[in-house]
Amino acid sequence: MSDKQKRPKLRTHVWVIYLLSIILLSVAWYFQWILGIVMTILLAVSLYYSIRSEQALQDEAEKYITTLSYRIKKVGEEALLEMPFGIILFSEDYKIEWANPYMNQFDDGTLVGDSLHTLSEDLIPMIKENKDKIWFELQGYVFETVVKKEERLLYLFDRTEQSELQTQYRNEQTVLGFIFLDNYEEITQNMNDTSKSHLNSQVTSVLNEWSKKYGLYLKRTSQERFLAVGTKQILEQLEKGKFEILDEVRELSGERNTPVTLSIGVGVGDVDLPTLGELAQSSLDLALGRGGDQVAIKDESGKVRFYGGKTNPMEKRTRVRARVISHALKELIKASDNVIIMGHKAPDMDSLGSAIGILNIALANDVPGYIVFDPEDVDTGVHRVVKAIKQDKELWQYFIDPDESESIINNRSLVVVVDTHRPSMVANEVLLQKSDYKVVIDHHRRGEDFIENPTLVYMEPYASSTAELVTELLEYQPKKLKLSMLEATALLAGIIVDTKSFTLRTGSRTFDAASYLRAKGADTVLVQEFMKEDMEVYIKRSKLIERAEMYRGQIAIAKAEKGQVHGPVLIAQTADILLTMSGIAASFVISERRDGRVGISARSLGDINVQVIMEKMNGGGHLTNAATQIADITVDEAEQMLKQILDEYYEGSDSE
Repeated sequence: MSDKQKRPKLRTHVWVIYLLSIILLSVAWYFQWILGIVMTILLAVSLYYSIRSEQALQDEAEKYITTLSYRIKKVGEEALLEMPFGIILFSEDYKIEWANPYMNQFDDGTLVGDSLHTLSEDLIPMIKENKDKIWFELQGYVFETVVKKEERLLYLFDRTEQSELQTQYRNEQTVLGFIFLDNYEEITQNMNDTSKSHLNSQVTSVLNEWSKKYGLYLKRTSQERFLAVGTKQILEQLEKGKFEILDEVRELSGERNTPVTLSIGVGVGDVDLPTLGELAQSSLDLALGRGGDQVAIKDESGKVRFYGGKTNPMEKRTRVRARVISHALKELIKASDNVIIMGHKAPDMDSLGSAIGILNIALANDVPGYIVFDPEDVDTGVHRVVKAIKQDKELWQYFIDPDESESIINNRSLVVVVDTHRPSMVANEVLLQKSDYKVVIDHHRRGEDFIENPTLVYMEPYASSTAELVTELLEYQPKKLKLSMLEATALLAGIIVDTKSFTLRTGSRTFDAASYLRAKGADTVLVQEFMKEDMEVYIKRSKLIERAEMYRGQIAIAKAEKGQVHGPVLIAQTADILLTMSGIAASFVISERRDGRVGISARSLGDINVQVIMEKMNGGGHLTNAATQIADITVDEAEQMLKQILDEYYEGSDSE
């Protein structure tokens, strides 16, 4: 308690004593006046000294308070000016009105009058967004800024040391990688021991030099597998170099005429080692599922980055795998109440033909099957085959619309997805949540977005089409139900369309599948009827081709006029035709779609990886055949985005 608070209590106490003394004094005067005189004198003296003492105490307290106020004021001024953090007052137009001396070290003169942009370009936008705390870097220092918007006041705290510790912690996080030699078994099975040993020695030597260069720990765990352990900082250096080890091993293989390539799966994140291992294995599976010869990096959030994938995947399917998958599919079908088959939205020949093939497998195993088909989502490219199917009442009875499919599905239904593996692209995404059993059959390179918890996956990016894969599965199914001419023709049409009449992505197995279908009654003349187009479509495509412009010397970009709507098949056909012209290595066709999005179809001859380019625009596909659909964007904006990605692609290629 302060002296000011004590003095009133002391004064009251004294006066109470004096009051009692006066009463006693009055009594003394009344009974004995001599005693009263003596007591009066004593009381007067006591009163005099009490007043003097009280006055002295009051003067001393006032002096103390005055001294203390001066010291507090002085300390406040020094604290404001000498505090080891920045203080800034700014005006309504975000000009610096005052800054404490701490901030003068970041300017030759004074910051007063300068805009907050002087400190950081992010400050003003983030203040407008009502951010309470803002981090920014200034002349090598990292500041945490506390914003008092109403007072137009900033407190800047130096967090450089904390930021450096965080960076060091992040850089030293463990990164786990699994390295797999693609096609190792296939290319070494006919080698003698000397050649095999020489190949192993060369590959191991190149990998050891690479790991030594970047500071990785590398351990060979089997003939075709390596384990790599590093840090996040090392990973960043590898990413800057675009994982040049892929090219080094490929060039080494080229010298020996052996197609050895690498697939690398990397797990990264602030997680425990078992989880890191799972991320690395998942990344490797993803890289292999996309055709190999590439790197997949997955962090704890599930986000994936890809590098490489420059070469066409080599055909390495075996009859054994096709037979095993066919047998597994048969067992799943027999254990199901019914089979519901669906392809992607706006189905093409491949999607429709492969769906019909799976329907045939279900019926051959005496299990009812249905194809999910939306009559309102049919492109002109397949309307002829749809018309032919409708005329075949025996086949058309198995086609159901999306709403009807939801009424017949149960938890024992088998959902088979063909020609896509992305949940957002299937004909009815609701069906994926209503069944515990799902099968994915696709020939596209695996993307980040994938159907959750599939029971069976048959993904072969080496295949020309999903129809080719389904045709091989048909060969190992019971022969109770024969393929009809229309069913065989639909499957053959899917192969022919996806291979551009056997000119692209065509392997020996493709011709084997086509031969099998031809033997089952597929009509090549009817395929040509299905593939015929209207004069109006031909004119539209010609107008698109007329608008094509060359970019970077060998890339053709055709952009539809604003407001013109074209279907995905038409823009895909336009991209195909542009690719047949002299001097064009890749083609991109951009147009508005019926659903309001902007569609881009991309094609290449193989030197340019259009899949990687389309993936950066939330699309996907193959190295030579890819596409995307983008919402909330104009055709012009899509073109600018595409050109920017192409520039980055070429700059990355040049730097490797």
